[in-house]
Amino acid sequence: MQITAALSRGPESPFSLEEVTLGPLRADEVRVRMVAAGICHTDLVSKAGVPAAPAAVFGHEGAGIVEETGSRVEGVSVGDKVLLTFRSCGRCLPCTQGRPSYCVSFVSLNSSGARPDGTSTLSQDGEPLRAPFFGQSSFATYAVATRDNVVVVDPSTDLVAAAPFACGFQTGAGAVLNVLDPGADARLVVYGVGGVGIAAVMAARALGVGTVVAVDLSEERRRTALAVGATAAFDGRSADLAEQLAEITAGGATHAVDTTAVPAVIRSAVASLAPLGTLVLLGLGAPEVTFDAMDLISNGKTIRGCIEGDADPQSFIPRLLRLQAAGRLPVDDVVRPYPFADINAAIADAVSGAAIKPVLVFDEPPES
Repeated sequence: MQITAALSRGPESPFSLEEVTLGPLRADEVRVRMVAAGICHTDLVSKAGVPAAPAAVFGHEGAGIVEETGSRVEGVSVGDKVLLTFRSCGRCLPCTQGRPSYCVSFVSLNSSGARPDGTSTLSQDGEPLRAPFFGQSSFATYAVATRDNVVVVDPSTDLVAAAPFACGFQTGAGAVLNVLDPGADARLVVYGVGGVGIAAVMAARALGVGTVVAVDLSEERRRTALAVGATAAFDGRSADLAEQLAEITAGGATHAVDTTAVPAVIRSAVASLAPLGTLVLLGLGAPEVTFDAMDLISNGKTIRGCIEGDADPQSFIPRLLRLQAAGRLPVDDVVRPYPFADINAAIADAVSGAAIKPVLVFDEPPES
């Protein structure tokens, strides 16, 4: 099947929309016509680390309509609206405990650039491309996924607004709802309010958290954070940021989320915690950060890693959609649609901060 995909031919090259071949469906796979695909920081980090050949197709926040299912697929039907999220094996200990985001095969299933058997779902001129990414490669007009990373959603779902729930919004909201679970009297600080951080802000307000503080370098992002639920917002470059945070949190944050992965920011976030406070790390960046061990020990502070919001997407994504439908997650205020053909402009806006959550929108198929 001939489709159009956005090809990456190395870290420095822009994406190029080209015709490629989508291979035949296997018994455990699902073919989805893409309606929308969110652009996530993980796509950009991965692109920066993948060589020029073979060309790669990224995209892991897919949303679309099922057009065909393999013979062994259950619970998914042609015509279903679906979101495409991360893959998991379903057999390892974390998976059987309902923690698929910590699947022992997470890296091989989501970041290897191939199926588990080494084959690709996409090719060009007979040569395999690096795909699927996160079991989908949804920067394309069609994607092949598997049952474990296909989430069926209500027919009334706006797929453009919902696409980021597949990863970015799931990650930020999950850190708050699944890991921190702060009460109304909590004092939460979110460092970095791009797509992931803004979802953490919205989730905190959905829980009724009394103090929700956004810290970011972008004035536009800070304004948006205030519009969707933050009770205060500070410039991360402020010389007196620590004092501002101490005042607004009455001496220290009970909970904090870092999406920046900047070591200096993480150290400051730990220092700004109240005794017994918890910091959740979400950002991909520097692999090593140093801390004041005596501060951690003497104040009982916790630093916790988190991937994909500690979520089981099959139950958590529907939960997020219910919160959105109830008006408690105002995602429409942060999602900005872009035509698929404008993928490079969308990425430029994401990098500059002009758009908090760009979502690619695909053309509707012609009437038959």
